Amino acid sequence: MTESASADTAVPKEYGGLFGAFPYAFRQSESRLFKLYAVVGGLLAALLSLAFLSAFALAIAQSVGLAAGGTASFVRAFVVFVGFLVVAPLVAPVLFVARHHRRVGNDPRYDRALAAAGFAFAVSLYLAVVASMPPTFVLDGETVSRPPPSGLFAPLIAVLYAIPAVAAPAIPAVVAVAGYLVHRAMR
Repeated sequence: MTESASADTAVPKEYGGLFGAFPYAFRQSESRLFKLYAVVGGLLAALLSLAFLSAFALAIAQSVGLAAGGTASFVRAFVVFVGFLVVAPLVAPVLFVARHHRRVGNDPRYDRALAAAGFAFAVSLYLAVVASMPPTFVLDGETVSRPPPSGLFAPLIAVLYAIPAVAAPAIPAVVAVAGYLVHRAMR
């Protein structure tokens, strides 16, 4: 066996893109928090990708027979754009950690920080959904009111309800930028 062949089998230098980055980062990391995020974040990203792919297919199906261009094209492009804005920050911590391990080596602090940023982004998606809920909406032909804030998180829910629905996407946007800044500061 040659010297370069044994070096290549001892430490994998490549991980083959997005799908290879998840198992590579999971195997290379010594952080349990990051390993948990690699699994949970990967599953959440896959689930949301399927949801956005379904929405895209539905947008195409609903625009069949309409004139080309115009609103139908905008809706399809918007679904893809929003899907990217939601899924990319979920997979970014894993991609950053895989790249960091390949170039720099193992750093459990970096892995933990990016896992925390990834979990914060996942929670911020839920908070944005709560903040964007209108006071009343029609569901199956029946007018429904959102539930009043109660329980341990009632003050937080009241603050989220006070945020205008158009400003709700700012919550995950701010957390995504903060996650990128964590990456920049820790590398």
